[in-house]
Amino acid sequence: MNSSLIKLSLILNFAEFNLNFNRQHINNILRYLITLFLLISTQLTFSQQEENKSEISIDTLEEKLLLDKVRRKAKGYIRINNKEKKIFLFDKAELYYQNIELKAGVIEFDWGKNIVSAGRLIDSLGNYSQSPIFKQGMDEINPDSLRYNFDSKKALIWNSRSEQSDMNVFSEATKKESDSIYFLKEAKVTTSKNLDDPEYYIRVRSAKFIPNNKIIAGPSNLYIYDVPTPIFLPFAFFPLSQDRNSGFIFPTIGQNNNRGYFFQNGGYYFAPSDFYDLTLLGDYYTNGSYGMRVESNYRKRYSFNGRLSFRFENLIDGERGLPGYSKSDIYNIRWTHSQDPKSNPNSRFSASVNLGSSNYFRESLNQINTPNFLNNTLNSSISYSKTFSGYPSLNLSLTASHSQNTRTKTVNLVLPTFQGNLERIYPFVKKNAQKKGILKNINLQYSFRGENRINTTDSLFLKKDMFKDAKYGMKHSIPISTNFKVLKHFSVSMGGNLDEIWTGATVLRNNYNINENQIGEVENIKGFDRFSQYNFGMSIGTTIYGLFNFKEGKNIQSIRHVIRPSINYNIRPSFEKYYDTYIVDADGNTADYTRFEDS
Repeated sequence: MNSSLIKLSLILNFAEFNLNFNRQHINNILRYLITLFLLISTQLTFSQQEENKSEISIDTLEEKLLLDKVRRKAKGYIRINNKEKKIFLFDKAELYYQNIELKAGVIEFDWGKNIVSAGRLIDSLGNYSQSPIFKQGMDEINPDSLRYNFDSKKALIWNSRSEQSDMNVFSEATKKESDSIYFLKEAKVTTSKNLDDPEYYIRVRSAKFIPNNKIIAGPSNLYIYDVPTPIFLPFAFFPLSQDRNSGFIFPTIGQNNNRGYFFQNGGYYFAPSDFYDLTLLGDYYTNGSYGMRVESNYRKRYSFNGRLSFRFENLIDGERGLPGYSKSDIYNIRWTHSQDPKSNPNSRFSASVNLGSSNYFRESLNQINTPNFLNNTLNSSISYSKTFSGYPSLNLSLTASHSQNTRTKTVNLVLPTFQGNLERIYPFVKKNAQKKGILKNINLQYSFRGENRINTTDSLFLKKDMFKDAKYGMKHSIPISTNFKVLKHFSVSMGGNLDEIWTGATVLRNNYNINENQIGEVENIKGFDRFSQYNFGMSIGTTIYGLFNFKEGKNIQSIRHVIRPSINYNIRPSFEKYYDTYIVDADGNTADYTRFEDS
C-alpha cells in the first residue's frame, strides 16, 4: 500500500515535472517566436519609413520654401488655414513671388496645390472695386479675376485688359499657356483711348497673343460704337513688337461735320532691312475725300541718315451738282538728311526740305497736321560741299534754297548757289619759305559766287512759267595785298580788290511818257553782260612807346603809353561808263541809273 502510494506519488511528481517542463519549453518557444516577429516587423516598418522619409521631407520642404519665398500683405486681414493649407488676403491684398506681382481686392493662396486666385471686392450696393493687377516681368494684365498655378505656370484669366504698343487688348476669357503665349477668346483690339467704352474696335473670336510681339487672330470684324461694319477679315495680324517689324497699322476712326465718318492714318509698315523702312498710310472720308502719306526712314551707320515724307490730300466740299461744291488737291514734301562728319571729312551733303501747297496745313483734315496750323513760312535748303586738299586747297559748294510765305503765297527760290574759294597763295615765294620784303609778301585769293534767283507764286510753282523771270549771275573776286617795312620803323600795307560781275539780264529805263503822262516803263533785257570794278588802299603807320617816371616815394612809379599813328589812303573809281540817264517827270528832270542795278 505504501509502496503503491510512493509509486503513484513519484508518477504524479514526474508528470507534474514533465508538464512544467513542457510549459516552460513552450513558453520559451513562443517568447522566441514573438520576439523574432517583432524584430522582423520593426525592421520592415523601419525600412518602409526610411523609403518614405525622403518623399515626406521633400513635400514639407517645398511647401516651406514656397511659403518663405511668397511675400504677402493686406490692409484688411490675413487669415491662414493650416488644415486646408490656404492663406486668405482681404482688402488691398498684395502677393509677390519671383517676377510675379499680384494686387487685388481678394487673394486666396493654396500652398498645398500651389495655386493662387484673385478677384474684386463687392460692397453692399453691388459695386465692384480693386480689380486685380497681374504683372510678370514687363507684362501687365488687368482682369476681373484670375487663377494661376505656380507649378505649371499656367493661368485662367477673365475679362482681362492689356496695353501693348499703344494698342489696347480686351478679352473675355484668356488662357495663359506660358510666360510668352496667351490664348484669347472673344477679344477686342483697339487704339482708342477710351478704355471703358471704346468707340471702335476689331472683334476677334479667338487669337494667339504673344506680349510685345504680335497677335495672330482668326475671323475678325470692325465695330464702330458696338455696331458691326461690313469690314470683315478671315484672319488678322497685329504687330506689337517694339522692334521694327512689318505689319498693318490700325487706323483712327472718327467723324467730321463736313465730310462724314473717316478712317485716318491706317495702312502698312514695311521693315525690309535695318537700312531703311517704308510706311504707307491712307485716309478716307465718306463724302469721297481721301488722303495718302508715304514716309521712309533710312540710315547707314557711321555714314548718313535721313527721313523722307510725301503727303497728299484730295478734298471735296459740298455735294456734287449743288452750289458750293469744290474739289482741290493739296500736298506737302519733307526731307531731312544729315551726314556723319567722320565718314568723309572732305565731302558733305545735307538737306532740310519743307515745301508744298501754301494752304496745306490750314486745309489738311489729318489730325497730325494740326500743330502746324499757324505755320506761315516754309523753308528748304539742300547743300553739297567738297574740299580739294593740297596747295592751294579749293573748296566748292552747291546749294539750293527755298522760302515760301503761306499767307501771301509768294515763293522765292535760289536754284542753285554755286560758290568756290581758293586758299591764299604767295606767288613769289616757295611754300613754307620765309616771307620777307615787298614781293615775297604779295598774296592773293580767288573766290566766286553764282546764283539763279526765281521769284514766283504758289500757283506757278513747279510749272514752266516759273522760270520766265529768273535772274542769274556770277561774281568773281580777287583780293591782293602785301606789307613791308620802310626806314625800319614804319609799316606799310597795300591792298586792292578786283571784282568781275557776270549777269544774264540788264535793265533799261525808258523816259517819262509825256503823251500818257506816266513814268516810263522798265524793261528787262535778256542776254549776257558784264562789268568789273576795283579799289585800292594803302596805309603807313608806326608804333611809339613812351615811359613817364614819377619821383621816388609816390604810389605810382611810372606810366607807359603807346601811340600808333597811321595814314590811310583809299581809292575807288566811279565807273561812270556804266551809268545812263533818263527823264523822270514832265518837267524834264533826269536821274542816273545803271543797267546792272538788279544784278
